Amino acid sequence: MPQTRNPFLNDVTRLMTDAAGLAQGARREIEAMVRHQMLRLLDGMDLVRREEFEAVREMAIRARDENDRLAARLAELETRLADKA
Repeated sequence: MPQTRNPFLNDVTRLMTDAAGLAQGARREIEAMVRHQMLRLLDGMDLVRREEFEAVREMAIRARDENDRLAARLAELETRLADKA
């Protein structure tokens, strides 16, 4: 079966390829605009970053442990004081 070259089909193929490339470019541009708008929105919300949250969480854990240790020591000292009285 001989292969023929059809200029019309070549033009249609080229047009479709160009349209696909244009659609991909538009998609990337829209994604970039949406990402930019989301970052602007999030920056204005006074949200805390993950690293800051983790640091404060660790501080709270240490403070809770220290509070438990001091509460136990206070209970021990109160018991000693009550035994002496």
